[in-house]
Amino acid sequence: MKFGIIKERKNPPDRRVVFSPKKLQQFQQKYPTAAIVVESSAIRVFSDEQYKNVGIDVVENVSDCDVLFGVKEVPIDALIPNKKYFFFSHTIKKQPYNRDLLKAILHKKIQLFDHETIVKENGARLIGFGRYAGIVGAYNGFRAIGLANETFNLPKAETLDSQQELISELKTINLKKIKILLTGNGKVAYGAKEMLDAMQIREVSVNEYLENTYSETVYCLADVLDYNKRTDGKVVDNFDFYEHPEAYEANFMRFAKVTDFFIAGHFYGDGAPYLYTREDAKSNDFQIKYVADISCDINGPVASTIRSSTIADPIYGYNPQTEKEVNFKDKDAIVVMAVDNLPCELPKDASEGFGEMFLENVIPAFFNNDKDGVLQRAKMTENGKLTPRFSYLQDYVDGKE
Repeated sequence: MKFGIIKERKNPPDRRVVFSPKKLQQFQQKYPTAAIVVESSAIRVFSDEQYKNVGIDVVENVSDCDVLFGVKEVPIDALIPNKKYFFFSHTIKKQPYNRDLLKAILHKKIQLFDHETIVKENGARLIGFGRYAGIVGAYNGFRAIGLANETFNLPKAETLDSQQELISELKTINLKKIKILLTGNGKVAYGAKEMLDAMQIREVSVNEYLENTYSETVYCLADVLDYNKRTDGKVVDNFDFYEHPEAYEANFMRFAKVTDFFIAGHFYGDGAPYLYTREDAKSNDFQIKYVADISCDINGPVASTIRSSTIADPIYGYNPQTEKEVNFKDKDAIVVMAVDNLPCELPKDASEGFGEMFLENVIPAFFNNDKDGVLQRAKMTENGKLTPRFSYLQDYVDGKE
């Protein structure tokens, strides 16, 4: 079987890659029967030379490969028929802008494996860039605070080389006493938590955070049952919330009353209550001044996130009284950082981490007859048709949704 790493062709350019040279070398050593090539690229964070230096062939044409690995969507005219492709297709939520891409994949009889569909039997994601979104999101949030107050000026994350460099910069800032709320219990939240811990900011419990005042900066990690409650007053568990979100209402305002900086690292599921609404943000009790919305659901559970921002222009202001965007330095603004492609700012670390997960969780399936069903579960299309697991996308393909 021949594997190929494809060149990223989407604009704006993404410098990440599924496998770094080091990880491809490990792949080759672990599975010596595999043939592996890399399509030449001038934008990739690792140069062609770096791959050649570890014995990997760099080629101009990957049409003789069986399996092709990329990060972002492949442009329709670059899709090679009858191949197995792995990339983020952004189609599984019926995103209108990629309907034609999925139609082309079916027409060209491509087997598509979306990175988001690579899951365990229980549905938990096996691979992703979430940790790096958390790492960069937390950094960008602190950068926004410094710029808004003109108290410190951190360099853009994309100009730095690694997580360690981000941490080194954060350790230089003089942060006035604030209370920081971090939501979530997955890779995103724990990526952000790594940064807070590296800054040696003290973590306190939910009750301590809500009840106490501090003479130092502190943070609290809150899970779904901390900021949601069942309407009937019962206390069950997270799974009950995931399965019956309609039975819950938000209990977030108790945090909003005592929080200065909110880092949103949670996953938001369909039907779950909003954390705070536009009406909540108008309240005199609402004290949140800075928001790093890593989850970035537009006009959704974090009311101040009215659009995603960009790596080039990552910060905007939200005036809760007018519900309009304003300059982030406006004294009445909630300062919002809502970049939706944060891992792109740390391409080297993100690529290393992604490749490690891929080598551990996906590649073995090609050599053990997919004994754990990883590829079977992830396969979206085959022989010009949607697989049964993804048949719910048929109306979307047909343009009926």
